Amino acid sequence: MQPNQNNDLVPGQLKGAQSNTEHSVTAKSRDEALDIFKRAYKRLLNINIWQKLSGKATADFELRDSDGEEEHRLASVNDYFKIDIPGPGSAAGEGYDWVKVEEIADKTNPEADEESFSMRVRPSIDPNNESTDVAHFFTDESTSTFVISRKGNTITASVFGRNEKPNTDTKKVVDKIRNAAIGSTAIAGISKIQWASLVKGLLTDEVAG
Repeated sequence: MQPNQNNDLVPGQLKGAQSNTEHSVTAKSRDEALDIFKRAYKRLLNINIWQKLSGKATADFELRDSDGEEEHRLASVNDYFKIDIPGPGSAAGEGYDWVKVEEIADKTNPEADEESFSMRVRPSIDPNNESTDVAHFFTDESTSTFVISRKGNTITASVFGRNEKPNTDTKKVVDKIRNAAIGSTAIAGISKIQWASLVKGLLTDEVAG
């Protein structure tokens, strides 16, 4: 499975690993398909409910603004995600992993009855401290692009990981060890499990309490 050629937010694969995760549902009518698409992309931007969508055993995501302050709204460009993954956290991120929202885009092709909504994030510093180290188990060459697309009555939620490499270029020895271990595990499949849970949650009818 590859991203739609018209999706410019998914970078080319140049180095490291890549991953593709998707889940699709087919609506009974076009009106229902439009409703599912709209609900799904709003859920995608509602970062604070991602763990609720994915399940309690998955990572917890919090939306932070460009200054690192907690927010309760839909995500926008230059926001950060503060991520509490199962297992040891990043020392550079004071126990958390961080990514920054680089770009958000939507496209519509009425003639083909297609539309898509995409968001790309990249590992980043922790905006709450002065460290210049990337606070994530992947390097900042890595990206994750989240896509909600509709073609006719079929809606698909996808996550495309690109150029995924463990972040061992950091000043803190503890992070070198931690990132090598977790980054390699993520490449081996843990991230795939996380994203598989999320893409299903984005499209499900009901969100578990």
